[in-house]
Order: sequence, then structure tokens, then C-alpha cells
Amino acid sequence: MPRPSLQRFWDLLGSGRALPGPRTTGDPPSANGASSLHLRWELPPRAAPLRQVAVTLEVVAPPEVDRLYFWALQADFADPSGRPAGGAHLGLQWHPQHPGSTAVNWGGYDATGRELDGSGSDLPSALRNVNTRDMAWSPGRPYRLVIARHDDGAGTVWRGSVTGPDGAVTVVRDLYPAADRIVGVVMWSEVFARCDHPSVGVRWSDPSAVTLEGDPVAPGRLSVNYQSHAQGGCANTDSRVDGAGVVQWTNAPRTTPQGAVLAVPDPR
Repeated sequence: MPRPSLQRFWDLLGSGRALPGPRTTGDPPSANGASSLHLRWELPPRAAPLRQVAVTLEVVAPPEVDRLYFWALQADFADPSGRPAGGAHLGLQWHPQHPGSTAVNWGGYDATGRELDGSGSDLPSALRNVNTRDMAWSPGRPYRLVIARHDDGAGTVWRGSVTGPDGAVTVVRDLYPAADRIVGVVMWSEVFARCDHPSVGVRWSDPSAVTLEGDPVAPGRLSVNYQSHAQGGCANTDSRVDGAGVVQWTNAPRTTPQGAVLAVPDPR
């Protein structure tokens, strides 16, 4: 008699149906139709909490299909007492419904899952989406993503901006979470393409932050996470150090295992 834990194996074998294996083809069957991979910052204890976070993003191998790709720097917010206050993500998108298929997004959710309130934007939006705006960007060039707290007479706002390769700063908009600090940071790729669509890669480099007291800090390590098979993730995604930064790849051999920790390359 097969052991109960092996019963499904024997049932599938006897039925002639394919055995389950790593997902490397087809559309991700996740709730939102995407496969995601994440790099969480590991900061020294003295670094928390933060008032600004930044990282340089470069699309080193651009998409070749008309699917949505989203690469973002995420900030997890907290109020002055330390209670979670949601989070927001700033990043570039390959979005076929925007001019040139390029866009920028700055939006998020509070602790209850409600979309954060925010200002308007000087950038147009082909879809009239308050979070996603038209913005031209080019593969192979660096874009500095900055999430920063700004205090004015009306209170605290969190501004998302992008510095282009020419040094010009584009302010996307301001968000209004009930928060005065950042307590966690993640960089991620969210890919709405088939697992077997042509490989796409983005490089993250020179991550940096500023504490509430104004001290500069930077993560020395990044912990790796991949969306699991059970949650609809592709098994052929990878995060790896390439000397200049850490690159996230789709449709590529997985060289870095789930839960690994990568050292951040020195930008100097």
C-alpha cells in the first residue's frame, strides 16, 4: 500500500495525467495574473525609521511582448506610534496602453487596503489613472526612484519622484498616508506575462536611505523572495548579483534559491 502522503502521486500516475512540476510555461494562475519576485532591504538596527528611500533602476533587457511589467520600490509606512499605516510603490511600467508603452506609477494602500489619497499630477495619463502616468523612459539607462517625506504647513506628504539619466527630476505626485516614517523597504518585479515569454531583466543598484534624524544609511544585504507555485508564480525567475547591482530576470535559470540573502555591490 502506498503511504497516504504519496497517494496523489500514485493516483496521477495511474490515470496517465501529467505530474505537477515547476511552472515554466503559460500564464501565471495567480489572483492578479502576475508572477512576482522581491528583494527586501536588510538595514542595520540604527537605520530605522526612515524619511527617504531611493534606488537606481535600469531595464537591461526590455519586454518584447504587449504585456504589463511593473518594477517598483515599495515603502512600508508607520504612524508615530509605530503602528502599520500601509505602503506605496514607485516604479516604471511597460504598459502597452500608454504612449510608447512606457509609464510611471506612484500609488498605494492604507492598513485596511483602501487606496491612498493623493494629489494630482502634472504628468498626463492615457488611461486617466491617478496613480499611473505617461512617462517616457528608455531601456539601458538609469532612473533614480526617490520616495521622500515632505513637511509643509498642511502636514506631511510623501512624494514620489524620478531622476532621469540627464539629471532632470520628474515629480510624479504626492501621497497622503497617515504616517510619518518608513519602516520597511522592498524592490520588486510584477510580471503579467507568460512564464515562457522572452526573458526580461532589470538591475537595482545603489540603494540608499535617510533616517528621521537625517543620517544617511544603506542596506548591506537583500533577502530574496519568489512568488510560490501555489500562489501562481513562475519557477524560472531569478535574482542575482552582477557586479553593478542585483538583477531580476524572467524566463531564466534560477541560480539564487528562495530565502537566500544577497550582498549589495559597492557602487564605488
